[in-house]
Amino acid sequence: MATTANFLSSLPSSLSTFPKTDLSFSSSTLPIFPKPRSLKRLETTLTTQTHHHFIVKATTASDTPKVESDERVQKVHSIEEFDEALKMAKNKLVVVEYAASHSHKSSKIYPFMVDLSRTCNDVEFLLVMGDESEKTIELCKREKIDRVPHFSFYKSMEKIHEEEGIGPDQLVGDVLYYGDNHSGVVQLHCREDVETLMGEHKIDHKLIVLDVGLKHCGPCVKVYPTVIKLSRQMADTVVFARMNGDENDSCMQFLKDMDVVEVPTFLFIRDGKVCGRYVGSGRGELIGEILRYQGVRVTY
Repeated sequence: MATTANFLSSLPSSLSTFPKTDLSFSSSTLPIFPKPRSLKRLETTLTTQTHHHFIVKATTASDTPKVESDERVQKVHSIEEFDEALKMAKNKLVVVEYAASHSHKSSKIYPFMVDLSRTCNDVEFLLVMGDESEKTIELCKREKIDRVPHFSFYKSMEKIHEEEGIGPDQLVGDVLYYGDNHSGVVQLHCREDVETLMGEHKIDHKLIVLDVGLKHCGPCVKVYPTVIKLSRQMADTVVFARMNGDENDSCMQFLKDMDVVEVPTFLFIRDGKVCGRYVGSGRGELIGEILRYQGVRVTY
């Protein structure tokens, strides 16, 4: 993963003149089918417990919110309820926390999921208590869950991402990245979407910042909350957009045509032309490059 700016010496002047480069996507550069990363071993193993109720208690940590209301988190008690919840969500993002009544880490992260459920109305949240009953144990076995807390992300009944042992910041980043339908970041799903966006802003001369990434890219997820925040702060002068290269063949071809070999890559577009790029996930570096392409002199 590159962490410094990487500007090509010769960039295509428009989308109609993309260089047709035959790229070799190796696991070290663009991991389209990444291996599961090694997860930190947690202390909790799912077993049948005598206590079947998940009671969230306030902790002494100052950054842990109290659970005021968790009515938007649906408790799931069986495989049948789980499958029905995924079906009813249709193409919405579904975030599932697998927890256990005796797990301190489960009770600590749960309030943050409840808080997210109250602010992300376009995301469905499910809670599975793995030690609640034989039915929930069977569900966890089917989904290959043996450690908690474990978060799985689904769209259209397909698992698109999962994390184990994550903290609040990572959870928020994941939800924003995989379920963002309400921010000022324009979601692009094919080459034609890019061309349309460029055409719309030839007249107003706004700078377009196109965030190119992959669904399972950790740095892409990490930097996305910054992209959302900047899209709100710079709405008058900059247009922010995003494309996941592994969403479909058209998106992957776009990455190849733009000679993108590392992600996240930010393409800077003005007046229908690609004028530069930044490769990396550094917040300060990204802001500096955006200001530079806006004509603001940046000194270090």
